[in-house]
This record gives sequence, structure tokens and C-alpha cells, in this order.
Amino acid sequence: MKITAAITGVGAYVPEYVLTNAELEKSVDTTDEWIVTRTGIRERRILKGDNQGTSVMGIKAVQQLLAKTNTRPEDIDLVICATTTPDLVFPATANIISAAVGITNAFSYDLQAACSGFLFALATGAQFIQSGLYKKVIVVGADKMSAIVDYTDRANCIIFGDGAGAVLLEPNTEGYGLLDHVLRTDGKGEQYLYQKAGGSRRPPSAETVANREHFLYQEGATVFKFAVTNMADVAAQVMERNHLSKEDVAWLVPHQANKRIIDATANRMGVGSEKVMLNIDRYGNTTNATIPLCLSDYEPQLKKGDNLILAAFGGGFTWGAIYLKWAY
Repeated sequence: MKITAAITGVGAYVPEYVLTNAELEKSVDTTDEWIVTRTGIRERRILKGDNQGTSVMGIKAVQQLLAKTNTRPEDIDLVICATTTPDLVFPATANIISAAVGITNAFSYDLQAACSGFLFALATGAQFIQSGLYKKVIVVGADKMSAIVDYTDRANCIIFGDGAGAVLLEPNTEGYGLLDHVLRTDGKGEQYLYQKAGGSRRPPSAETVANREHFLYQEGATVFKFAVTNMADVAAQVMERNHLSKEDVAWLVPHQANKRIIDATANRMGVGSEKVMLNIDRYGNTTNATIPLCLSDYEPQLKKGDNLILAAFGGGFTWGAIYLKWAY
């Protein structure tokens, strides 16, 4: 009897503050039309207030997940938080989330793979379920990108937003859940998308702050080219490996980085726009939160047995696709 790891619930949270394209027009040289045409983004959510880190959103997403699935915090075995913007260098944001929601009978840690992190964490969490070791694993994808975005940089400040999503993984013996994945990295991508300072190589100093090196840096054209090719490739590969036709796929759940990258992936897979989960217009790129936020938004439309292809591309470079059969 083969055990698979099935998603049995989804929780999500986005901050109240809405940063519109109109508001960005006032601070940088851009227009609503320019942003929408090139990215598909109309607004994004921003976490405001003092001492508010990524964990604040992760906590709310996990609390909602526990309530919706009627799960006791003490029954959770493991929490993995995929994040690029942890509250602190240490301890892990997953530790902070666990403590706040009363998950005291588990271990928890952060996983960092930029925008592909949620997929990497999902595949990792699934192994603990499939091995028979654990019964309940929570995977969180959460980021406060506003903390590392330079709002004077018109190319990048239009793209990113803040948010969090979480899923519960449980054992399944009926063939639902995570059935296959293709995950890849190429470290040669470092120079095109990264944060220059703040780590052990270039610790914070007066110089790094003055040089604005604590913000996200990316060479957009290069990243776009790599993302279009690689995200589409792995999505197609996972379909081929599992003999899935475009008719077999109920939904493409793509990382919400750019509408044009999403369209290219859908085209490569041969699926129409009606099968593509899309909320980039409302949230922008929330990095690790994009895919769970999609699952949360579209949860009412999902049917048991639906074939989902999750696909992402991120800094590093990192990319991947997961084939998932919806379990409820």
C-alpha cells in the first residue's frame, strides 16, 4: 500500500494595505498601463507597522489552516517555512510561527530557494509523510518582500508584494497527493538575481547601507529569459513523464512572477488560460507565498481528483514543477 502525501487543507493571509499602481506613479517614473502591460500587476499588499516580520503573516496563515482543517496544534509533527525574508538571521521564522500557534510537539525549520522555495519545501515535507515517519506536516510559504525592495528602483518596486500561505500534508493511500516532481538549481544565476549584502560574505556596514546593497537586485531581461525557458521545460517534462495530455490537466498553478512568463508556460503545456490560476494582478510577486495563495483563492473551484501542475522559477537560479492530484 503506497503512501502519498496529500494536501488536506490550505490557509492564507495577505496584509490589509493595498499598494496600487496609481500610488507608485506618484513616487517613481512609471504608469499603470506600463506596469499592467509588462507584468499583469495592478496592486500588491504591503505589511505595514513597526517590528512586523514575515512570521506575522505566516502565523495568520497557519492559524487559519488549523481552524479550517480542525487540527490541534500539538498533533503537528513538522513545520517547514519557505522564505527569502526571514524575521531574523536566526532563529528560523518557522520556529517563531510554531511557538505563536502552539505547535510544541514538532520540529521546524526554514528552507531558502528564493521563489521556488515553496515547491522545494513541499517536496521535502512530502518525503516525511511518504516514509511513514510523520502524519501531519505543515508547509508555509511566506515573504515580506517590501522589506528588501528599493522603492526608488522603478524596475523592481512594481513587482513585489507581501503575503503568506500554508498547506497541511497528510498520508493518503488512494493515489491522491504529490505524485512526481522535477526540481533544479543552477548557481551560475547568482549574479542576475540576489541581495548583495547582509549575509556572511558582506555583513551589514555603513558602506553596504550607503551603497543600497541590502535591497533585491535583478537583471530583469536575463532572469525573464531563463524563467520562460526553464519553468516551461520542467512543467512539460513532468507532464510527459506521467503521460498527461493537456486535457488531463485541470489546473496549472504557476509562480506569480510575471504574466508573460505564466503565459509562456501555459502555451508550452498546451493548456488554455481558463486552466491557469492567476492572482498576480491583486498580489504581485509574493515570492514563496504565490503558489499557496493561488491554491487558497481557487480552493472553492478545486475538485477531488483534479490534476494540478505546480511550477516556479526563482533566484539562484532555482526552478521546478510538481504533479499533484487534489485530495478533497
